[in-house]
Amino acid sequence: MAAARGQQAEGSEQGGDGTRNEPGSSGPPGEADAAVPAAFRQAVAALTGARPRRAVRLDPLPAPRRLAPYAHALGASVSVDDEELADGRFVLLHDPRGQEGWEGTFRVVTLARAELEPEMAGDPLLPEVTWSWLTGALDSRGVVVRRPGGTVTRAGSWFFGQLGGRPPEAEIELRASWTPLAPLGLPDVAAHLGAWCDLLCQCAGLPPEAPEGGEGADPSGGPGIVPLPQRRGPRPL
Repeated sequence: MAAARGQQAEGSEQGGDGTRNEPGSSGPPGEADAAVPAAFRQAVAALTGARPRRAVRLDPLPAPRRLAPYAHALGASVSVDDEELADGRFVLLHDPRGQEGWEGTFRVVTLARAELEPEMAGDPLLPEVTWSWLTGALDSRGVVVRRPGGTVTRAGSWFFGQLGGRPPEAEIELRASWTPLAPLGLPDVAAHLGAWCDLLCQCAGLPPEAPEGGEGADPSGGPGIVPLPQRRGPRPL
């Protein structure tokens, strides 16, 4: 998948003092760690300590500098049997003064993308169902959001002439952002990341993860693997 890889360069610009952003987080150029708001440092620590299901790999990405004073970015990919099925990025923004349209001091900005069967791309209900996967994943994690918004894009390619031997290709892309509410003062950003990883797995066509200690197994490996179609995009509606 190209979504996360294509974003590796985003936000990796140099600051005004000539320093280069470290992968993962960014703040005002030259600001010492001690000056970084405690709420943002705690949120980053929570994201760093998050442990998604085994099929999901999280890696730090250069954080964007222009969206907020403080940002932390992660790239994610979902793989089964060494085949990458979906990828995306998760960005946490923080502005202690808040921003117009946020209604809070934190904002989550995400991208999820996966291949799917070309015939699925034509289903008129696909965008609504894909968006419902996100809201359902957030609900299942018990998190509350404000001002959610996003787009669902489906794209397909059909090949002709000298390229006519290639099979059709199709993708689904979900871009979404929301404000994580913080009833106790600091939003549970790890739960928001977990919900987004659940969405990414659903876009990849993976079944829900079995509860800890329950029957079944994570489809990333081991006995009890649930057989999936060759192209594991969203299942037919």
